Amino acid sequence: MNKKNIAVLFGGCSSEYSVSLLSVYSVLKNLDDEKYNKILIGITKEGDWFRYYGSIDKIPDDKWLSDSDKLASVTVSLDRSVHGIIEYGKDGVSVTRIHCALPILHGKNGEDGTVQGVFELAGIPVAGCGSLGSSVCMNKHLAQRLAETVDVPVPKACLVYEGDGYENAHDFAKSIGYPIFVKPVKAGSSYGVTKILSDEELDGAIDFAFKYDNVVMVEEAIEGIEVACAIMGNKELIVGEIDEVELTDGFYDFEAKYFPKSTHIHVPARLDKAVREEIKECAARLYKALGCNGYARVDLFYTAKGVVFGEINTIPGFTEHSRFPAMMKAAGYSFSQVLDYFIENAK
Repeated sequence: MNKKNIAVLFGGCSSEYSVSLLSVYSVLKNLDDEKYNKILIGITKEGDWFRYYGSIDKIPDDKWLSDSDKLASVTVSLDRSVHGIIEYGKDGVSVTRIHCALPILHGKNGEDGTVQGVFELAGIPVAGCGSLGSSVCMNKHLAQRLAETVDVPVPKACLVYEGDGYENAHDFAKSIGYPIFVKPVKAGSSYGVTKILSDEELDGAIDFAFKYDNVVMVEEAIEGIEVACAIMGNKELIVGEIDEVELTDGFYDFEAKYFPKSTHIHVPARLDKAVREEIKECAARLYKALGCNGYARVDLFYTAKGVVFGEINTIPGFTEHSRFPAMMKAAGYSFSQVLDYFIENAK
């Protein structure tokens, strides 16, 4: 059997660089060596692309770049006849044909459709959402507006643009009442997100969110059960089990997601089967409405009035604590089978 060359991208010019290193390590350990040649492409915080030949054990703690003799500059050829990457090594220039690109990149310049667009131009299939679905889902405001078109309720929110005053945000917050959330419109892993309890905290929270994006969302805090649904597929969907986040303190921020101490994830969610099926149906409707394909995690709230949309993560976390693999495992799919499915359904 001929192995497929899979370009696995990690790192990235993003505030979520470190999260990508943790995720890709788990992915690489579960990607079948009998089926695939793993072409590791590391992207630095500055945006430099390298093919990495070293040990994957050096990736999680960001020591991969210290292996200078294991690195070669690389770029994607936009010539579709090449269908691969161009490598600038010590022995000259070489070309490697790529059968599929698997970006394990979180946040800007990776999850927002930019990298997907590069591979689409090159004619190389991408595992996961394409450039359109990725860019739409990365923008929380646009995603919520599209969710409304398929009759899914969303939190009340207002936008604050960089350079504008904060008066509208204060008026909005007072109109809906505290607590509220302040978050960057285009960021993930809860970077830049603050839950605030009073008007005195609002300006500082907006300033903090502006460190991660030039548009900030001030959003209603939804009282309900935080749930998610893992989905794979294009036309025909595989819907994983629903999970539930149980917090004993604070909210589901970066620390709770990647270094859980006060967090417990229940799979399946502690909800009646009929309710779980309702959530799955809603998640699938959102997945299609927002242009997703390949795979994504749909985050929702289940409230006394029903389901409320949160956001869609087109490249969710894949660490040992991450929710997507756990939800698919509960539905009968191992991590390796999930990755096989991603690659087989790449577009």
